[in-house]
Amino acid sequence: EDERRRRKIGSLRRKAIHALKKRGRRRVDFRFPAAISIEDVRDAEEERAVAAFRDRLAAHGLLPDKHDDYHMILRFLKARKFDAEKAMQMWGDMLRWRKEFDVDTILEDFEFHELDEVLCYYPQGYHGVDREGRPVYIERLGKVDPNKLMQITSVERYIKYHVQEFERAFRERFPACTLAAKRHIDSTTTILDVQGVGFKNFSKIARELVHRMQKIDSDYYPETLHQMFVVNGGSGFKLIWNSVKGFLDPKTSSKIHVLGSNYQSRLLEVIDPRLLPEFLGGSCSCADKGGCLGSNKGPWNDPFILKLIHNLEAGCARDIKPISDGEEQSNSSLRLEQLKWQGMICDTSNAESGSDVDDLVSSFVPKGTEYGCLTPVHEEVKGIDSSTYFICDDQNFLDISLQTGRGARRMEII
Repeated sequence: EDERRRRKIGSLRRKAIHALKKRGRRRVDFRFPAAISIEDVRDAEEERAVAAFRDRLAAHGLLPDKHDDYHMILRFLKARKFDAEKAMQMWGDMLRWRKEFDVDTILEDFEFHELDEVLCYYPQGYHGVDREGRPVYIERLGKVDPNKLMQITSVERYIKYHVQEFERAFRERFPACTLAAKRHIDSTTTILDVQGVGFKNFSKIARELVHRMQKIDSDYYPETLHQMFVVNGGSGFKLIWNSVKGFLDPKTSSKIHVLGSNYQSRLLEVIDPRLLPEFLGGSCSCADKGGCLGSNKGPWNDPFILKLIHNLEAGCARDIKPISDGEEQSNSSLRLEQLKWQGMICDTSNAESGSDVDDLVSSFVPKGTEYGCLTPVHEEVKGIDSSTYFICDDQNFLDISLQTGRGARRMEII
C-alpha cells in the first residue's frame, strides 16, 4: 500500500513539473511558498525531559490526543522547574479544570455578546505583533470602570471570555503568528498602560477578577507571557503594584518591566512603530476600525493564513511522515516529531490514504497581508526545481522543517 502511494504521488509530481516546464512561464494568482520553514530550536536536555514526562503522562492515562504536544508539555515542566512530580500534579489539575469548565467547547458554545460595551469600560485587545512575531496584547487600566463593567457583564461571564480568548490564542493566534514569523510562537508581549490608575480602579470586584484571571493564567496556561511592559506608572500605581505583585510568582514578576512615563524608546525596540498605537508612541491609529484596541489587528485575521490553518486543522486524514535527511535522529518519541503546533495539525496516526493528494487552498485567493512570509503576489513562474513542490493543477504539497539542536527534520504532508 505504501509503495503504491509513493508511486502515485511521484506520478503527480512528475505531471506537475512537466506541465510547468511545458508552459515555460505561467502567471499565478498568489504565491504559496514551496517550502514553509518553521524555526523551532529545541534544547537536547529539554527534549529528553519532555519525552520522559510524556511517557509518564501516557502511563497514567493523562495524555489526551488534544494535549499530546511537545511545547505544551514543555511549558508545564518549565512552570514547575522540571520537577516531574509537581508538573504531574499541575497537569492533572489542568485536565480536571478543563472538564469542569467545559473548556474544550468554549469557543463554539460561549458567546460574549456584550464585548463591545465591555471594551468601553475595560479597554483592551490584541494589536499586531512584536519584532519577533509574538502577538501584542494591550490594556488601558487607567480607563477601567469596575462598577459600570459589572452592570454590563458579570465576573463569571468575563472569566469565561478570558478563557475563551486563551483558547482562541492557541487555536488561531499563535499558529497564525508561527506561520507569519516562520518560527514557533506560543507566548505574548503585553503592554499595560496604567496612566490614571488609582484605587478607584481596583474595587473588591476588580481585585477578585484580577485574582481569578491570574490563577487561570498561571495554573492552566503557564509560560505564555514572554514579557510585559507597564507604562505611565505614577505614584498611585506604585502603591497598587506592591499589592498586586503579591499575587504573582517570582518568575512572572521577572518578566514585568515597569517603565514609568519615559517608555517610548523601549517599546519601539520591541515593536515596529507602524504596529504600535499612537497613544503608546507609535504611528498606528486604526482609524478605519474604530481605534487600535477594537481592531484585533494581526496575522490571525489574514484570510490566507486562517484558511491554511483551518485546512491543516481539518486535514486530520492526511498522513504525516518524518523524512530523514541523514541527520542524527532525536531520542524523542515519533509522536513528538509529528507536526503538532497547538492544534494546527491533528493526530493522524490512524489515517488511511490511497486517494489523490487533497487541495489545501485551491479555492482561496488572498487579497493582501502585511505580516510575514505568506505574502500574496502576482508572480511569474520561470522554472522549477524537481525537489520543490508548487501548487499546480489542484495538487498541493506542504513541506515544513523543524529546526532542532541536532539539525533539521523535514516533514512532508501528503
